[in-house]
Amino acid sequence: MAQPPLSPALSRFLLLILRAVAPALVMTVLSLGFLGQRVEDRAQGALLARASAPADLAPATGLVAVGTLFPESPQAAVADAVVVGANRRWHRGAALLLALGSVLAAMAASAIWQRSPSATPLSRRRWDSSDLHGGPMRVELRAALEQAGVDDAFVELRYHAKTFRSVTVQQGRVERTTVRRRDGVGVRVLADGTWGFAATGDASVAAIRKAIEAALAAARATASFRRQRLGGLPAVELAVGDFASEGIDELFARSLDERVQLALQMEARVRQGSSKLRSASSTYSEIFEDKSIVTSDGADVSFRLARPELSVNAVAEQDGQLTSASESIGVTGGWDCLFRQPPEALADAAARMAVDLLGAKVAEGGRSTVIMAPAVVGLLVHEAVGHTVEADFVIAGSAARGKLGQPVASELVNLCDSGVSEHARGAGGSLPVDDEGVVAGKADIIRNGRLVGYLHNRETAAHFGVAPTGNARAWEYADQPLIRMRNTYIEPGDSSLEEMIATTEDGFLVEGPRNGQADATGEFTFGVTSARRIHKGKLGELVRGVTLTGDAFDVLRSVDAISKEFAWDLGSGHCGKGQPAKVDAGGPYVRCQVLLGGEQA
Repeated sequence: MAQPPLSPALSRFLLLILRAVAPALVMTVLSLGFLGQRVEDRAQGALLARASAPADLAPATGLVAVGTLFPESPQAAVADAVVVGANRRWHRGAALLLALGSVLAAMAASAIWQRSPSATPLSRRRWDSSDLHGGPMRVELRAALEQAGVDDAFVELRYHAKTFRSVTVQQGRVERTTVRRRDGVGVRVLADGTWGFAATGDASVAAIRKAIEAALAAARATASFRRQRLGGLPAVELAVGDFASEGIDELFARSLDERVQLALQMEARVRQGSSKLRSASSTYSEIFEDKSIVTSDGADVSFRLARPELSVNAVAEQDGQLTSASESIGVTGGWDCLFRQPPEALADAAARMAVDLLGAKVAEGGRSTVIMAPAVVGLLVHEAVGHTVEADFVIAGSAARGKLGQPVASELVNLCDSGVSEHARGAGGSLPVDDEGVVAGKADIIRNGRLVGYLHNRETAAHFGVAPTGNARAWEYADQPLIRMRNTYIEPGDSSLEEMIATTEDGFLVEGPRNGQADATGEFTFGVTSARRIHKGKLGELVRGVTLTGDAFDVLRSVDAISKEFAWDLGSGHCGKGQPAKVDAGGPYVRCQVLLGGEQA
């Protein structure tokens, strides 16, 4: 006889009890079983499907206390408490007790879960686009703003839901699968010339009103300590309406199993590339974002984004020498946008390069002519130039300070940052609107070699007396918007890559950015995976251990050729600046002068 379903309230209550009790029981068993034992853990289990609980507001400061995470399934609660993996030295008695306790806890949780509404195992769940509900949230935000009745301050409300999913495969095994969701409302208030911020994980009108009160109190409490108060925000055309990137519904319709199979197949493909390959890994991940922004001066907008990405890594070995190579792609869009070329091409390229590098010689050091591939150009313009023109860094004294209108590059160079995927489809940092409700259009940074603009939020735009550029971005709802890049690039030129190689007497074609550093002065050191020697207009041998060093603006001044070909090539991974951000960068092939270093560690 079928059991009647539990009510949602009772289901949640029982699951919360299990959530609280199960870890304590498990830890008790562990403490008894492992007393005096040395434990070696290598976790291989998955931490599945966690969702954010409402966060508590700090009433006077607008600070946020991150709430406890509640699982989307009871199995996730057990996974949180019990790390399942290989290579452990268990005390036999403790292991039996732990296994028995875990089985009983899972059985109890499953019984509760199966009798609760909408119970669907995560691995078989097909996510519905109705999980993203930014449009209706505009109604809630407007209601909260109206009911708050704040007439003497600027108020900005931002609802942000973010779902992150990933699967990592290494050596033929699924090492890690993750599903996380965060959602809530961030509130900023500009009162008495000072910002106050608060956030809440409860998106009800009542909770948002309390957050507005907390942010307002924080601003007024700290206004007297601010040396320079804001006189106001510049007038700008603010976004109104609903926007959505391509591919969201199609990506949601795919099951988690499809992602797992993709990662397994790509990792296996890498390992099968050569007998010299010793290890391989593959990671597929995706971010779904849903935002609604309402401000007291007219922004009323919602938008949805999907950002999938795939990366593969290969390690080859010969006579004790190890070499590695990786390939990745990340886009703003759907599955079809991500795989404009077959994913097998990434796996094959990584495997081939790792093996080829085993026979490559070490590059010679010294100043050299190089042709940078789009990915290396992207790294240069993002890290060594882009950060120096973020207006908050400019105010703090970056290399770009005081240089507006001055020549800083070759006249061939036109450098921009845009929320739109210019010149090619799917750039990984694309967004229609920034987190202040400003349309995220194209911002010119260098035009015909001259520095013509910085990247702004509304506050720095007021400081410089210019229009905002749509570069205010926050990682999650509890983060305040910062000035961040979106898609940064050099515009294509008139040459072809073949012409650039043919007219290079001696130099290198450098590809595959690996790592490096840059600072506010514009000085940088980047590693690249490989370089091919160019001699008398012909591509020659492969060399390894290459680093590129210089001053970004000096390098840009030396540019003498730019190709017609263009690509976005840095859409995977994140940019860090206090909080992560999804960005992209790229451009054409660019020929320039740079200091080329030898083998890197």
